Amino acid sequence: MSVVRKTKSVNTLTTIFNESTSALSVVNLVNRLKSQMNKTTVYRVLERLENDGMLHSFIGVDGLKWYAKCTEDEETHQNHTHPHFQCNDCGKVECLDVTITIPAIKNKQIESANFLITGQCENCK
Repeated sequence: MSVVRKTKSVNTLTTIFNESTSALSVVNLVNRLKSQMNKTTVYRVLERLENDGMLHSFIGVDGLKWYAKCTEDEETHQNHTHPHFQCNDCGKVECLDVTITIPAIKNKQIESANFLITGQCENCK
């Protein structure tokens, strides 16, 4: 884990995630910030924030990488794995407040797991 310098780019992305209640795709973030920073900077800052435990990422049904703010127990790097929900109609993606226990697999060391549940959100059903 590294110490994230509080640059203007880091502050901009941190503010966006602090104000968001759902996950954000990397494509959305790049498009949203194109007048403030280049694509490479967005990717680099997202990676730094994820490595520092401030964000977590997962792959959505569209193959895009999505980012969401970590909860406190994720920030302390406890083994907390939760599923994400993506609405098939509006595309909204959110973290679900459900803990999933990853089973031990003989002769394997599991470092991460992704769980994506799809369907209709409360606004689309």
